[in-house]
Formats: sequence, structure tokens, C-alpha cells
Amino acid sequence: MTEHRATVHWTRTSDDFKYDTYNRSHEVRFKNGDISVPGGATPEFKGDGKGVDPEEQFVAALSACHMLTFLAVAARKRLTVDAYDDEAVGYLEKGDGGKLWVARVTLRPQVRFAADSDVDARTLDELHHVAHEGCFIANSVKTGVSVEPRS
Repeated sequence: MTEHRATVHWTRTSDDFKYDTYNRSHEVRFKNGDISVPGGATPEFKGDGKGVDPEEQFVAALSACHMLTFLAVAARKRLTVDAYDDEAVGYLEKGDGGKLWVARVTLRPQVRFAADSDVDARTLDELHHVAHEGCFIANSVKTGVSVEPRS
């Protein structure tokens, strides 16, 4: 149906190439290089913490996908959304065999509707449920994703 591309570019800047000393900083490029996001590793994994780490990118992808799906669902129901914020958190944990993985992600969206859009708690929960079920990224991963709307 559609293709989605990203280019990751890394160049060694250290004098040597040892696990404790090589640089983790890199670039993630989108739209044929028109958009570039600095990437890296967290200090816990020998990075300088300046770039967006892959785990954060993963959490952001889940959050953005849920939001975009939510907005589509709301628009189709003729409910006007004025603002949407999410404080999403991913949890890196040890899984089977001690392998690290992002085991779960909690989305904490806060939605502000226009005054003429009467949305009660039940309707809001249903909108989030439908959005979660339709999110392409959530449907693509085995990570547990939960939605805890904020008011």
C-alpha cells in the first residue's frame, strides 16, 4: 500500500572503536534528508544523552499514531478537537532470557474539545478505544500499550 522510509547515518568520531569509547551519536533522516533528527543512546548505554534514543522514538511513534488516529475518529464523528497533548512513557525491561525490550508503553493523552463538542467520559473512552484499535503502529508491535486519558 504505502512505503515509509528513514535513513540512519552514523560516522565514527572516536580515535578507537571500543565498546566503551565509540560515539553513539547519529542522524535519523526523513523525507529524502529534508528532515533530520539527532539520534543517540542514553548515558546508561554509553551515549551522551543529547540525541533522541531509539526507545524514545518508539514511544513517540506509538503516541503520534494514537493521536492521529484519535483525531481522525473524532473528525468522522464531527467532534472538534482544539488541542491534544500526550505524556507517553515507555518502560525498558528484561524479558525472556534476560533480553531488554520496551515491554510496555503508557499513553497519557489530554484532549481539549471545542465548546460545541459535548464529550462525556464514556464517549472519550470509546474514542480512545477505537483509536487504539486502529493505530497502525500499535497493531505492529508486541509491546503492551495502555491509554490512560488525563482530564
